Amino acid sequence: MSGGTEATSHVPQLRALLFTDLCDSTTLVERIGDAGAAELFQQHDRLVLAMQQRWRGQQIDRSDGLFLLFERPVDALGFALDYQQALRQLGQANNVPLLARAGLHVGEVILWNNTPEAIALGSKPVEVEGLAKPMAARLMQLARPGQVLLSATAESMVRRVADSLGEVGKGLKWKSYGRWRFKGVAQPMDVHGVVSEDVPAVGRPRPTPKAIRDIPFWRRPMAMAAEAMFAAVLVLGAWLLLRPQPAIAFAERDWVVLADVRNMTGNSLLDDSMDLALRVSLEQSRYVNVLSDLKVRDTEARMRRNPDAPLDRKAAVEVAIREGARAVLIPSIAEVNGRLRVAVEVVQPHDGVTVFTEYADGRGLESALRSTDTVVASLRTRLGEALSDVRSNAVPLPQVITPNLDALRAYAEGSNALAGRRYDEALQFFEQALKLDPDFAFAHVGRMRIHMARGEVNQAMASYRSAVALRERLPPRDVLYLDAWGKQLDGAPISDVAAKWKMLTDLYPDYYAGYMNRARALYSLGDYTNALNAARRLLATQNPMRSVAHDFVGRIELAIGRHETARRHFRTANTLAGRTASTRLGIVYAVEGDMPAALANMKDVPASNMGQQLERAAVLVDANDRSSAIAGLQTLRDGCGEEVMCTLVDVVVKNLQGMDGVQHRGYRQEIVKLLQELEGDVAVPDQQEVAFIVAATAYLAQRSDDPLGNLLPLIKRQIAARGGDRSAQMLVIVEATQARLEGQPERALALLKPMVNGRELYQVHAALRDTHLAADDAAGALVEQKWLERHRGLAYAEDNGNYILQALNVHDSHDPRRQPARGPAALAVAAQPSSASWTLPASKQ
Repeated sequence: MSGGTEATSHVPQLRALLFTDLCDSTTLVERIGDAGAAELFQQHDRLVLAMQQRWRGQQIDRSDGLFLLFERPVDALGFALDYQQALRQLGQANNVPLLARAGLHVGEVILWNNTPEAIALGSKPVEVEGLAKPMAARLMQLARPGQVLLSATAESMVRRVADSLGEVGKGLKWKSYGRWRFKGVAQPMDVHGVVSEDVPAVGRPRPTPKAIRDIPFWRRPMAMAAEAMFAAVLVLGAWLLLRPQPAIAFAERDWVVLADVRNMTGNSLLDDSMDLALRVSLEQSRYVNVLSDLKVRDTEARMRRNPDAPLDRKAAVEVAIREGARAVLIPSIAEVNGRLRVAVEVVQPHDGVTVFTEYADGRGLESALRSTDTVVASLRTRLGEALSDVRSNAVPLPQVITPNLDALRAYAEGSNALAGRRYDEALQFFEQALKLDPDFAFAHVGRMRIHMARGEVNQAMASYRSAVALRERLPPRDVLYLDAWGKQLDGAPISDVAAKWKMLTDLYPDYYAGYMNRARALYSLGDYTNALNAARRLLATQNPMRSVAHDFVGRIELAIGRHETARRHFRTANTLAGRTASTRLGIVYAVEGDMPAALANMKDVPASNMGQQLERAAVLVDANDRSSAIAGLQTLRDGCGEEVMCTLVDVVVKNLQGMDGVQHRGYRQEIVKLLQELEGDVAVPDQQEVAFIVAATAYLAQRSDDPLGNLLPLIKRQIAARGGDRSAQMLVIVEATQARLEGQPERALALLKPMVNGRELYQVHAALRDTHLAADDAAGALVEQKWLERHRGLAYAEDNGNYILQALNVHDSHDPRRQPARGPAALAVAAQPSSASWTLPASKQ
């Protein structure tokens, strides 16, 4: 027989699959030490072996958890309950808390045996494959510590024979946790749990990136008779032949200015509410673009007009002329003959002449939104939009917003506060809107935006889920916007997130939020060319966030290496924002070696602004003033609140101290803290960021000759489970550096060289330089050092992991003669002629 497996017929067999996971194993090892942990795990393994025999289980795999097969599902449940009780007793005996999560599923799998030769080389005795395996694993991942979850299949087979469990099944109660959808599985699954004296209730399962609640939504049934369809076709054909041409030279994607509503009813409830309703209704169109309220206020400020004054006919015409808008829309609402009339007057900006007016009448306040729909639909068609597009891209306002005008007014006030970045005030208004109408989808999206702006990802995810449950109450553009955020909040690969934002911008080419988010996603991947192509769309004069756009485009240009172009964008951003200096402008000066100008732009950095303080520290490293950089970061650390960010500052400070020859061996403590964060309730998007910070901290430990020891397997496992594209790349750098430190430079080069594709992290080239030095290849090291010198803009611009590696990047762009440079190659490097490629300028020595 040849090969790695013994010949077996791959016939599906029905089995009960049980996965368990020992919770907080990293914390446990850190708490009781390696020796104590080894003794505890030996006791644990003896218990597992005894329970396997008692419940007739077959162990397939184990690490921090177990994977077992059972012939009878009731035996699998018996093992799970017995295991929870045994863990609790083992923990009490050793004075440590021990809890596990467990998932049980029944399904068909294919089994085969590995050959003795393969087993001797490290393979498992038995291999198991089939859809039931990942289903059981994802059930386990859903469970909270101490919880046992069962699929509907397992529950139906076990519940009727639970009496045979004996003592472990005493007082057993069953709970239903509803329907869940697992990633990659078409059909949803009902999830159940068990509760007993030894398995207490611990709450509902927690969603994961691969499992979410299945919240049903209803689609309106459609039935259309052949006669009605035929009549509709006739009517549509007649309209296409006879429709009047628009009375204004309006083209697809032209811009309009929406003046303030003239409310002649005396009811203040309609003021901001009707303005918002008109804006939302118009923005459903892919044909008409509405100049944002924020952009109008910015234009008014440049006109030296009070932005808080009402935007009347005259002011709206002036704004339209300045911004190149094709039409001005002047809405009004009034009582006419006992009916409520909503009207929109269309004005040509160049001569101020009214082209046409559309209006609709209704009875009572509740008719205002329906009348707005009627007026906007007529308005869009008279501006030249196809009737079919109007019908397909128009959801009725009472459905898409809210039929409650008080809730609408609260939302309008919240939107105004959000535009002014008054987040606390905006959140209060959105909460009030939701009290009045809990199904107000726009208000849930508003809350999500506030929480994302604040970095409160868990709260943002909760608001996102509430909005998703009401997605039928959002217009098409906002559904796409929500779907793109959903990808990001679910921790999807950044490339998938960027694709979602691209879909949004392809369908709505003037929606600047989509371009910004797409460009940011591509930027984080190191795809600077495509990020720049997307970000350039943000420089249009109609974009209300042009100062932010110029700042972002400047960062991309800096990463690409076009320093003078980056400087122009940063200066424009400063002008638009009303400031004269900025850290980004200072960075350009630092890259070019003008340290006085660089430091002048850094002097007013707020002590509590983490991003700017880390940028300031990198510039000070460039200026060879690490003591000032450390002092600034220690001040930042004193006021730090979030545990991950505090740990990040500690890591950067240790790295800066190491540059002065202080070799630290305390990185292990920071790595353990970060691993504990990943094992806790870190929100999904933050998991990828924290995973990168873990890998970067491990790399900094290696650079300081601090061995990772038994933490490396834990780091690899956590990043494989929770990391993203860039953290996976950072992990390869860590593995290559480990190989180099162990005297295997050839293996390190084999890991690093395939990563060089134009999107690689800056430290890939620093690691290649060090590896060439370790291999006594002075020429190879010189090539990499020159690359680092040529890409000093990238050293600053790369922002993965909240700038954790920025100071090291800048340091490495100067000094190739750091440890570990050993052997003849190190002497050859040091003997190179003095140049910018190998030594600091004399002013920095």
